[in-house]
Amino acid sequence: MTIGKLLQRCGVRPIHLQSASLASIVVCLGLWLRAKTVDQDERGNAERRALFVGLWPPTIWLIGESVRQEERS
Repeated sequence: MTIGKLLQRCGVRPIHLQSASLASIVVCLGLWLRAKTVDQDERGNAERRALFVGLWPPTIWLIGESVRQEERS
């Protein structure tokens, strides 16, 4: 059983995952902007958090695409 099929059975729609992907971009930008306001000692950690969250959108988007493919088949 694939993740797409499992999520589809749980009632997750592709638009839910695409919205989550776009929301994580907004969160990443917010964290990145916040990283510019903290002092130099904490800036590296804040930037790493922003980059970590920035890795989420493609993954979430592709999971949404797998759910979309399961809907079509």
